[in-house]
Amino acid sequence: MQEQQAPVTDNVIEMIHVCKNFGSVQALKNVHLELRRGEILSLLGENGSGKTTLMNVLSGIYFPDLGEIRVNGTPVAICEPKDAFALNIGMVHQHYKLVEVFTAAENIVLGLPGATTINRRALARHVQEIADRYGFAIDPNKKVYDMSISEKQTVEIIKALYRGADILILDEPTAVLTPQETEKLFEVMRAMKADNKSIILITHKLNEVLAVSDRVTVLRKGEYIDTVDTEHASVQSLTDMMVGRAVSLEIDRPVIGDKRPVLRVTSLTCLTPEKSMALEDINFEAYGGEILGIAGISGSGQRELCEAIAGLYPITGGSILYKGLVNGFEVEESLVGKSPSEIVKKGVALAFVPEDRLGMGLVPSLDMVDNIMLKSYRRNKGFLVDRKTPQRTAERLVEELEIVTPDVHTPIRRLSGGNVQKILVGREIDSAPRLLMVAYPVRGLDINSSYTIYRLLNEQKEKGVAVMFIGEDLDVLMEISDRLLVLSGGKVMGIVDPRTSSKQAIGMMMLGHEASELEGEKAV
Repeated sequence: MQEQQAPVTDNVIEMIHVCKNFGSVQALKNVHLELRRGEILSLLGENGSGKTTLMNVLSGIYFPDLGEIRVNGTPVAICEPKDAFALNIGMVHQHYKLVEVFTAAENIVLGLPGATTINRRALARHVQEIADRYGFAIDPNKKVYDMSISEKQTVEIIKALYRGADILILDEPTAVLTPQETEKLFEVMRAMKADNKSIILITHKLNEVLAVSDRVTVLRKGEYIDTVDTEHASVQSLTDMMVGRAVSLEIDRPVIGDKRPVLRVTSLTCLTPEKSMALEDINFEAYGGEILGIAGISGSGQRELCEAIAGLYPITGGSILYKGLVNGFEVEESLVGKSPSEIVKKGVALAFVPEDRLGMGLVPSLDMVDNIMLKSYRRNKGFLVDRKTPQRTAERLVEELEIVTPDVHTPIRRLSGGNVQKILVGREIDSAPRLLMVAYPVRGLDINSSYTIYRLLNEQKEKGVAVMFIGEDLDVLMEISDRLLVLSGGKVMGIVDPRTSSKQAIGMMMLGHEASELEGEKAV
C-alpha cells in the first residue's frame, strides 16, 4: 500500500474551525487562520478578541476543544510547547524568559538536550552565524543583566531560530522599543521573510502593521472576521474591522491659553536600593492646562520620577514644589520627604495612576465600591464609614465611562484590563486633582478603551489640571502632548514641542542624545 503524501500547499499553518472554551466563556468560535511560507501576517483584534488564546493554541500552551491544525498541509496535534518546537514553531512572548546572570549564548541553549558541558567557542560562533545571517546586533558573551530591552528581545528571537524555528510568533515586539530599534527589528523580520521564514505579528500599533506585514487577519469577540492584503488596507479600515463600526481616530489637543505652573522639579536626584543612579539632576515644570508627555525606553527613570513626586520613592537631592490651593490658600508646598498620607493631609490635590494597576492602584479582591472608598474614607467624620457616596460614585463612573461589569459589587479581579483601567483613572479623576500623573494608562488596552482614556485626560487638561502622561507609544505621545520631556538613563535629554519635532529626533534622544546635539531640535 502506497504511503499517503501531504498535499502540496503554500500554507505552512492552517487553523480550521478552532474553538476554545474556558468554563462558560467561549474564547474562540470557529476561528480560521492561514499563514503562508515566507510572509509576515499581522494578527489584530481588541482586548478579549482571542488573539493571545489562538496563538497559545498554536504554541501548545492550550489545547483546542474543537478544530484542526495543519502544518505544511499535514494535520497535527500540538498538546504542549515541546510539540510546537518539534514542528519548528517558536513564540517570543512580550515578557522575556531569560536568566539575567547568564550570557546571551547560555540563554540560547538553556534547556536543550545534550552534553552537560558547553563548547563555548563553538556555541558563540553558531550564535554569531545566525546573527550575521539576519542582521542581528548581538554579543554572544554579554550577560543579560547588562543588556538593553532590544538586546534581550534579540536573544529571545535567536533562541527560537537556534532551535530550528521556521515559524515565529512575535507578541507585541515593539511595545517598549524606540523608533530606531523598531525599524531595525523590521529589517531583521524582512531578512527572515526573505529566507522563507514565516512570521505572525501580534501588535496594537496599526501603522507598524501597514509598514511591515503582507496580510492582516482580524478577530473580534473570539470570531474570525477577515484576512486582507495590507496593501489594500488603511489604519481606518483595520480599526473599523476590529471594532465592527466606524471609529474616529482623531486625538484632540485643545489649546489652553492661561497656563499656570503647578509643579516645579529642580535638581531631583534619586538612588536605587543598590545605590546606583535612578534619577540625576532632573529639572522641569508642569503647568495647569497642559499635558506634559514623558517619553523614554523602558527603565529610563519614568517610574521613579512619578513615585518620587507621589512620596513613594526616596529622594537624595533636589526639590519638588507644588503650587496650588491648600486649605483655601494659594501656597507653594515642598513634597520632599513627605509620605503619601502626609501629602494628603497637607491638602495637596495630587492623583497618581501607577503602572501596576492591580498591585499599587487597586485591590483585586475588593469590589468597585470598596476600591473607590479606599481613596475617600479618610474624609469621614466620626466612627461610621460612608458607603453610600462611594456607591453613587461607582454607579456614575460605570455609566459615564461605559465600564462593563455585572454590578459595582463584582470583585475587580473578574473584570477585563480595560475596565479595570477605566475604574482606576475614573477614581483618581473623581478626587478633583490639580496635578494628575498617569503611567502607561493605555498599556494593553484596545482602541476603544484607549480613546476613552485620551478623552478623560483632555477633559482634565481643559479644567486647568496639570497632566503628566508617561507612555510607550511615541505616536500617541506626540499627538496628545503639549510638551514632551524625554528621559534616558535617568537624565532629561530635553523638553521639546512635539508639533515641530520629528519622531526620529525624539527616538535619538531616547537613546541618550541631548536635544542640543540634534540639528533643528531645541528645548521649550
